[in-house]
Amino acid sequence: MKKRNMTALISCFVKSYHYKNYKCRIFSDFYADKILNEKEYDEISQNMANGISFFNKNFKGPDALKWIVNNRLSPTVLARSVFCEKHLLNSIKFGCREYLIYASGYDTFAYRNKYNIKVFEIDMPNMIEDKLKRLNEYDQKKATYIKCDFTTDEWINSIINSDYDRNKISFNSLLGISYYLTYDEFSNMIKNISNIICDGSSIIFDYPTYEQSDTSKCNESLAIASNNKMKSKYTYKEIEKILSDNNLYIYEHLDYNEMTNNYFKIFNHMNPDDRMYAQKGVSYCLAIKKSML
Repeated sequence: MKKRNMTALISCFVKSYHYKNYKCRIFSDFYADKILNEKEYDEISQNMANGISFFNKNFKGPDALKWIVNNRLSPTVLARSVFCEKHLLNSIKFGCREYLIYASGYDTFAYRNKYNIKVFEIDMPNMIEDKLKRLNEYDQKKATYIKCDFTTDEWINSIINSDYDRNKISFNSLLGISYYLTYDEFSNMIKNISNIICDGSSIIFDYPTYEQSDTSKCNESLAIASNNKMKSKYTYKEIEKILSDNNLYIYEHLDYNEMTNNYFKIFNHMNPDDRMYAQKGVSYCLAIKKSML
């Protein structure tokens, strides 16, 4: 597996594992298996289980893979996914017609989409090319793919020059991005997106805080190993300022405790032996573009 796709592959693996192993789910992604082939799934499973000492040097039990997935990998991936799609579906009810997924990776919403909304998948050229190789011809028509590099100054033009309609209400997902951009790069990204979306449009994202936990430290180490070093952390006040400076207001903001209570409670009740808790050190935010009139 190529290092540049490892983070996206693990996220896809987590969703596939969760779907396969539980009937009561935090987030249900039945399409992940179509992206991740059986060989890759088995390879990731084996590598994870063999590396249990990295994740928990004191682990003793029959299922190292389950412990790793439920305690180190799933909480962040599933939390951001359920938070995003809950608000996406709510936005669709109120007239949202375009869904832009920045750093889309192996996201599968476009292929599960049963709603009246156009999907744009925006990512690095090599990521999109790899994903398209995994999809059959029919599935490739489910989304508009936009290739760009968020660390350059020209990426926004790739969206403007596509068939994206800036006059339609849009829902913009920036999940998993803030970690890998500097403060200025992330702030500039919010500014550029705000400039091309109309009033009533949404931006949703998660971001790392200064709170630390074993899981957050582990994820930082995994990011470095996959050549995706984390560059920034934020306070609530810093996030609030970035948004307000760009005509956006916070509609909902959850810390890890609120995320667990809101989205993990039913799963934990139904699976008392496999309880999951949202990762300490990560917060989740939905912001709305407000009218200046």
